[in-house]
Amino acid sequence: MSENVITVENAGKMFRLRNSGTRTLKSAILDTVRFRGKGRHDFWALKDINFSVCRGETLGIIGVNGAGKSTLLSLIAGTKQPTEGNIRTTGSMSCLLELGAGFHPDLTGRENVLLSGAIMGISREQMKTRMDAIIEFAELQEFIDQPVKHYSSGMYVRLGFAVAVEVDPQILLIDEVLAVGDASFQRKCIQRMDEFRQKGKTMLIISHDLRTIQSISDRILFLNDGKVYGIGDPQNMVHSYESLSRQLATRGIRREWGTGEVKITGAELMDKDGRKTDRFNWGEPIEARILFDSPSMIHNPVFGFAISDANGRIVYGNNTQIEKYDIPSIQGKGSITMRIEGIMMAKGNYLFSFSVHSADHKTNYHRLDNCFPIAVESDKPFEGYCYMPCKWKK
Repeated sequence: MSENVITVENAGKMFRLRNSGTRTLKSAILDTVRFRGKGRHDFWALKDINFSVCRGETLGIIGVNGAGKSTLLSLIAGTKQPTEGNIRTTGSMSCLLELGAGFHPDLTGRENVLLSGAIMGISREQMKTRMDAIIEFAELQEFIDQPVKHYSSGMYVRLGFAVAVEVDPQILLIDEVLAVGDASFQRKCIQRMDEFRQKGKTMLIISHDLRTIQSISDRILFLNDGKVYGIGDPQNMVHSYESLSRQLATRGIRREWGTGEVKITGAELMDKDGRKTDRFNWGEPIEARILFDSPSMIHNPVFGFAISDANGRIVYGNNTQIEKYDIPSIQGKGSITMRIEGIMMAKGNYLFSFSVHSADHKTNYHRLDNCFPIAVESDKPFEGYCYMPCKWKK
C-alpha cells in the first residue's frame, strides 16, 4: 500500500466576519465593551474535511467559486491554520497558491527568486544554481532584473510557477496556474506536471479547466459549500460538477406556479439504457418519467413539456393533447412517461419544463419551468439548436 503523504482529518476553517456598515470610533469602542456576538458572525469556509493523498498521486480539486478550494490548499501549505481537525504532511513542499504570492513588488524578479528560496529554507547559493533554469522556464530573460510591480499577470504566474517547480519539492500545491498565461505556457506547465508524475512526486492542483484537470489527475476532490461533495474517479467528479453547475445556473429563471390541484412531484430523466442522467448524446433517445399527485379526481388532464436553451428561450415543446394521447382522469399518486426517440439538438446545455393543465388550457394545475437542466453532447455540424434533415440537388 502506498504511503500517505497528506492526511486531512475532520478539518475545518472558520472566519469571524463583522457586519458591514459605517461605524464611528465611539460605536466601535462601545461594540468592543458590550459585544456579545452581535454585529459579527462565524463563517465556516471548510467543515468536516477528510481525505488522504498517497505518495506520487495527483489530486485535482474542483468546485464553484467560494467552495473552499484555495482555503484548503492554504491549510495544507501551512499558511493558514485549521480551526478544528488535523492536517499532516510528509516531505518537502512547494506552493503556488495565488498570483505573485510572496513576491515583493519593489524587488526585481531575480531578488524575489532568492527571497522565495529563503522562505522555503533554501540557501542563497542553492537558488543561484537554479536561477538560470528558473529564468529560462519563465521566459523572463529581458525582465528578470526589473521590479515585479511592472510585470503583467502572465509574467507573475510564469515566475511563480518556475520557482515552485525548480526547487524540486516532493509535494507541489498549485492554485489556478492554468487560468493565467497563453496556450504555449500552459502546455509547458502540463509537460512539467507530467514529468513530476513520472518522478513519483505528489501534486494537488486547483483548476476550473475541467478537461485538463480530468486528464492529469488520478483522483478529483469535489468541494461544495465548504464540504466534500465527492472524491474519486476524475470523469465522474467532473460530470457531478457540471451537473451541479447546471442546477445553479437555473436559479434566476426557474419558475413554479399553478393552482395546485395536481402537483408534479418530480421528474426522472433517463438515457437509452434506462439510467438516470442529465447528459445525453445527439441522436439517442431521452425518456422522462413525470411523477404527480392529484388529491382529487381531475378529468382529461394534459401533460406537457418544453425544452429551452440556457437562457430560457423555448426550443421545442409538446404535450399529450398534441400527440392525441387521451388521459380520461387521474387521482392520487402516479406517473406518466414521455419519450423522444432521438434528441436532435446541438451540443450545449438545455432546460426541461414540465406542466399539467386542463384540456381547454384555461387552468394550469402545476408548471415547473426551466427546473430540469440537461447537457447534450454532439459533434454534428449545423447552425442553430435543432437538426432537421434536408437534401440538396442541382
